[in-house]
Amino acid sequence: MSVTLIAGLGNPGREYAATRHNFGFAVVEALAAAEGLKWKHESRFEAETARWDVRPGVTRLLVKPQTFMNESGRALRALLDFHKVSPDTLIAAYDDLNIALGLVKVSVTGSAGGHNGVASLLEHVGDGFVRYRLGIGAPRPAGMDLKDFVLGKFTPPENSLIDQKINSLVDGLRLLLDQGPARAMNLLNRRETNEPEQA
Repeated sequence: MSVTLIAGLGNPGREYAATRHNFGFAVVEALAAAEGLKWKHESRFEAETARWDVRPGVTRLLVKPQTFMNESGRALRALLDFHKVSPDTLIAAYDDLNIALGLVKVSVTGSAGGHNGVASLLEHVGDGFVRYRLGIGAPRPAGMDLKDFVLGKFTPPENSLIDQKINSLVDGLRLLLDQGPARAMNLLNRRETNEPEQA
């Protein structure tokens, strides 16, 4: 049995829904919806999961940790241990301030870059997991605290752009799953010319 974990990072609770920091949740939810998958709460893992049986012997498990962002690694460590798989079978989809909204980059190493969810993964899981870095990097208003920015909701123009891009972000995840990180990096990490839409 081959098991791959695809984890969106975010915070549980209605007050955090549709915030920039929950973009990872939004993208794995879109993938689950496209595949007709059902979410279920698994309290022993502190997570919501959606099982995707691709073909006999190949399972993909979509995950939304319910531990709050800064403890994401705890839930994912428990799932990796339960399924007896290594960190390189884990894809973490999360928001990245340094990438323009609507773009994505794939990487397999690097620091947390100030992202508490990634820091928790590095602490509990270790390096080696695949990063699916979702851009949220519209310039924040002058004087706004970084935490307030990432925990804020997208603006109407940003939501319009997300509506245009969500299918391609889901397709990028499929590409990563089907062809692996090296191919995905080659195809997805090239910058597109849509940064002016951030203005």
